[in-house]
Amino acid sequence: MSKEYETVIGLEVHVELATKTKIFCGCSTAFGGEPNTHTCPVCTGMPGSLPVLNKQVLKYAIAVGLATNCEITRFSQFDRKNYFYPDNPQNYQISQLYMPICRDGHVEIENEAGETKKVRIHEIHMEEDAGKLTHDDFYDCTLVDYNRSGVPLIEIVSEPDMRSAEEVISYLETLRTTISYLGASDCKLNEGSMRADVNISVRPVGEKAFGTRTEMKNLNSFRAITHAIEGERARQIDLLESGEKVVQETRRWDDIKGESYPMRSKEDAQDYRYFPDPDLPPIEVSDELLEEIRAAKPEMRPEKMKRYKDEYDIPEYDIGIITSNKHLADLFEETTDVCKQPKKVSNWIMGEILRLMKETETDPENLVFSPENLAKLILLVEQKVINNNMAKSIFEKMFSEDFDPEKYVEEHGLKTVADDGALRKCIEQVLIDNPKSVEDFKAGKDKAIGFLVGQTMKAMKGKADPSAVNEMLRELMK
Repeated sequence: MSKEYETVIGLEVHVELATKTKIFCGCSTAFGGEPNTHTCPVCTGMPGSLPVLNKQVLKYAIAVGLATNCEITRFSQFDRKNYFYPDNPQNYQISQLYMPICRDGHVEIENEAGETKKVRIHEIHMEEDAGKLTHDDFYDCTLVDYNRSGVPLIEIVSEPDMRSAEEVISYLETLRTTISYLGASDCKLNEGSMRADVNISVRPVGEKAFGTRTEMKNLNSFRAITHAIEGERARQIDLLESGEKVVQETRRWDDIKGESYPMRSKEDAQDYRYFPDPDLPPIEVSDELLEEIRAAKPEMRPEKMKRYKDEYDIPEYDIGIITSNKHLADLFEETTDVCKQPKKVSNWIMGEILRLMKETETDPENLVFSPENLAKLILLVEQKVINNNMAKSIFEKMFSEDFDPEKYVEEHGLKTVADDGALRKCIEQVLIDNPKSVEDFKAGKDKAIGFLVGQTMKAMKGKADPSAVNEMLRELMK
């Protein structure tokens, strides 16, 4: 009889920080660009070049540490992690081993049962990113791009407190929301600004000792992370059930094939021959700097959710979706400030905006229309200048090209026809043209009126109030 197994998971999450320049030089951190154009002697490891710490990197690291309940290391330093790899130009990485900037924190997540669970954070340290290797199968060669080399990272190292893929995703979503609210990173997994290495082992249920762990490297989508955890769990259990041992190693997950393969045996700290970096002075975090960072902390998601519940009459489900992204929350608040219609704004975000974002694969931070123009569109409907269908049609254009909807409605003659005489004349003609639908309605088939409303709206070119059309149709068919 096979045993029941428990999965034990810890994460190392790498987050690229939202500074305009790299951690130790003035080169741009902008995503993209021609290969090796965002480089200089420092970030390409030229002899004699000297690093200088970007102070904003330190501020972001401390801000994330405070938001994740960490102790801030008041006297910290950088270390050299020595290894040879083609995308590592100095043959060492500047990181932090002995004195990481943040320690002993935690975040609270919600598990599958809907219960709150605490995931401990062992440490957060600052380091520089490596370059990027591109494997060219056609020419059978590997190319290196150093644009990413020296981009500032924080690495958030959790304790092995997670027990399922669902808990891992909840933890990552919590970190992503927290860090993006702070403005410390955009946390775009698809662009590599947030990546996770998953350390996973299994053990028989009830066993206290940890099993042998493997590490799955550089997973950059929640889907890949979920599949990798489930696949590696199954692989390790199969090995143990067959009487074999799990080997401590680093593995790469192939999400297309749905399997992993070994990259190298897992190194320990001593393999990297860490020592303090002689070119960088120690970091002393003053009381003044800590207070400055604490004072700059924005309203975070939990506080925002509570305020929305108290201040706005919108459903909790809407609150959860809107506050899950700071850009959506800002859009909601700024639009509401203009039009004073929180429920209408919420409806637009939950409906048309999320629909079009999904269809066009647009991230919230890339929305082009302004809160002011969205508010104007909502008010045009509320004031019955245009109807809701017309507003949706206009918004489809606004979504990709920001413009003033008031001017657009005026210039294109889209105002709802308020002339009862013109509407009555149109409806009378619709009734003459559709005697069968009139007969059906009078016979008790109430659905027939929907067709007649549609025919009237078509004849009016959408410039009528559907509720007024419905009311007049019923009156004329008495």
